[in-house]
Amino acid sequence: MTLASPLAALALTVVTGAILFLALGQDPVAGLYYFFIEPVTVGWSLEEVLVKMTPLAMIAAGLAVCYAASVWNIGAEGQFVLGAIFAAFWPVVLPEFQGLAVLPLMLLSGILGGALYAMIPALCRVRFGANEILTSLMLVYVADLFLDWLVRGPWRSPKGLNFPETIPFHDWAAMPVIGADRLNIGFLLAIAACLVLGFALSRTFTGFSLRLSGTAPMVARFAGISRN
Repeated sequence: MTLASPLAALALTVVTGAILFLALGQDPVAGLYYFFIEPVTVGWSLEEVLVKMTPLAMIAAGLAVCYAASVWNIGAEGQFVLGAIFAAFWPVVLPEFQGLAVLPLMLLSGILGGALYAMIPALCRVRFGANEILTSLMLVYVADLFLDWLVRGPWRSPKGLNFPETIPFHDWAAMPVIGADRLNIGFLLAIAACLVLGFALSRTFTGFSLRLSGTAPMVARFAGISRN
């Protein structure tokens, strides 16, 4: 089922898409080609796919840890946004602070921001028994609205022609590019995060504890593992 489920989902997506194209009087083969084949056969398109994949891979790596422990965190978008806000503090609020330390500080701040925001539904679940599905989901909207307020208010660029955006990041605050256009080392960090967390979940005691508390919470409690 582990292997069959995503394949079945992909097959159903293709069939449903083909039916919709036919209903619109369009060629389903051509439509599915543009969706699934062309993006990975043209150089610039493949790079854009990898650019879009990078944050999704980071989010998926974090959620995999939650789901292994049967913690149904569906607020990753909000946690991602808060991480981005924390990271952007350095180039936006302190643009005069430049140098080699900026990017590591941004990365650490992003980690801290995302973790602190994820802690809110975690504490609500542990302390009050609140369902983390609801709390993590609703906090997504809070994060999005907070970001919207920042870029329309205190963080709005005075040279942005009234668009809701911050000042441009300086070069020290940008990830080094490794592709022809926009692909940067964040892609490599995302791959590394997936590999490290995969190893941690499958080959370490902490990973075993997480998986045990998710699949057999009673056994985990008898073994002295705190689910909280």
